[in-house]
Amino acid sequence: MAISNTYQPTAPAAKTGTGSAVSNREDLSNELSILAPEQTPLLSLCSKGKSNSTFSEWTVDILSAPVTAGVAEGADVTSFNNQFSNRARLGNYVQTFRDDYLVSNLQQAVSSVGPADFAQAEVKAIKQVKRNVEATISGTQDYTVENGAGTPYTMRGLGAWINNGTTAIPANYRTPTASISAGSTISETQLNTILASIFAQNGEMNALTLVAGTALRRAISNFTRTGVGATLDNVYNVMQEATSKTITLSVSLYDSDFGMLKIVNANPACTLAGTGYIINPKYLGFNTLIPMGSKRLEDQGGGPRGFVDMTGTLCVKHPGAFGKITGITA
Repeated sequence: MAISNTYQPTAPAAKTGTGSAVSNREDLSNELSILAPEQTPLLSLCSKGKSNSTFSEWTVDILSAPVTAGVAEGADVTSFNNQFSNRARLGNYVQTFRDDYLVSNLQQAVSSVGPADFAQAEVKAIKQVKRNVEATISGTQDYTVENGAGTPYTMRGLGAWINNGTTAIPANYRTPTASISAGSTISETQLNTILASIFAQNGEMNALTLVAGTALRRAISNFTRTGVGATLDNVYNVMQEATSKTITLSVSLYDSDFGMLKIVNANPACTLAGTGYIINPKYLGFNTLIPMGSKRLEDQGGGPRGFVDMTGTLCVKHPGAFGKITGITA
């Protein structure tokens, strides 16, 4: 016996199907989900400033080593110190970020989920430019200079600023070796060594922030939980009220001997899982030469078009005030 049913497929392109199924309405939700991480924690930590050139610069200085010798009574001053002999200039080239979009006249006219129109294309482009900036800040690349032959201005990433071996930064202002960890694992002792090294640079109990990749975040959460060959006596025990049926195993705030360390997740699309940057927001900035904005271009017949762009650079005002962890795999 013949039956009217819903499972006789209709070819969407040719529209050649027949039967009761061709009358069934589509069920398409008005909700639009973007499956991609959008957060920009590093950019958010930067103080915002203004750049007036393609090369944004700032000066740094250090104090001389402490002198504990006394001065003899009646001694005259016969020699003088140059108080600015160690002053240096640091800088970074600006970089332009851009994302463009074009929507056809027909697509602009039809009713769509989201919707998929010119305004939404602009909003998405803004989000993508911000994430591009975050990924560039997170990078290990050095800056490049525009040469008019295909090489644009690009900025030095945070991974290159936090580098003890680079000659691009004067020796007095490089990140100390003790503030950098490169290995497949990290222990609580190693993290405290980094924090102690950062403290030794300015002697301040700063509120630091660790922007951590997923593997590094897990490793830190495991500090007080388990250990290889650990016994019950050397595993940190936490007593929690069980009525809520919730066990807290994450670490978001680490109280060290050298200050508080807030731990936040890095954008996984911008930072490697085993990488983390210890940030002192006091010494981190982002200078803008051209603020982010959108520009609408001439419709040449195909539909409205435009682009979003901005130009700016990362300012690491004192590389010695930062720390870096790389290579974590577990």
